[in-house]
Amino acid sequence: MDVEHVVGLPHPRLRPFVTRYSGYRMRTEPGIHRGLPSRSLTLVVTMDGTVDLSEGRFAALCGGLHDEAVIITHDGFQHGVQCDLTPLGMRAFFGMPAGELSAVTVGLDSLDAPASELRERLQEAPTWTDRFARLDEMLGGLVKPVRQQVEVAWAWQRLAAGTPVAEIAAEVGWSRQHLSARFAAEYGLTPKVMGRVMRFERANRMLRGERRPTLTEVAAACGYTDQAHFNRDWRALCGATPTEWIAAELPFVQGSEHGQGAELPS
Repeated sequence: MDVEHVVGLPHPRLRPFVTRYSGYRMRTEPGIHRGLPSRSLTLVVTMDGTVDLSEGRFAALCGGLHDEAVIITHDGFQHGVQCDLTPLGMRAFFGMPAGELSAVTVGLDSLDAPASELRERLQEAPTWTDRFARLDEMLGGLVKPVRQQVEVAWAWQRLAAGTPVAEIAAEVGWSRQHLSARFAAEYGLTPKVMGRVMRFERANRMLRGERRPTLTEVAAACGYTDQAHFNRDWRALCGATPTEWIAAELPFVQGSEHGQGAELPS
């Protein structure tokens, strides 16, 4: 396995819209990779080849929030940049709520973004630092004024903090049904489902850490009622049990994030 993976932060003025850049260049055995649910939308620009999904092959793409794994097939070589977008970033860059891309992946050009120019400028850049700087420049040029319903934005923040949905509804003065409808319109998932995704994401991050905890420790730390609950939820969101995912994907993930990876300063 030959893996290069570099993580960088966007310019401070872009951080409400993009949480990080991930540059990758990987040579592995051909196979599949699971794109796991998270609280981020995914913008990918390839440097070589395409990202091959059930929806088609994309040189540059944007994918919405989802509650099951996205299966990516590859021939053993992957090279590009991934940008983790916040839901607010969808409004800022493309003028639409994240809910319009729920469980969908589209070509970046279909969002009226300069996909070809962005790819060419990244290909011309000699280093990852230069590529991330060009992303700052081009994404910065896409930023539009954004407005979000205050109650919905508050619900997202409280959900990320682990607050129960019923408590959030009471805080904003809405019924659970109305909160669910407004939240799903903005983000594409209901608060209950998004809460499951956020909990899954916390568990996934723990397993990716340099000191891997036991599955029992992860289940307890992330609020699962027991190990069986953890396994069921993980299979539903990932398409595999935690043990199966660790065997199939974790060596690849750790090779990219801890083996030859690097993190650029802000």
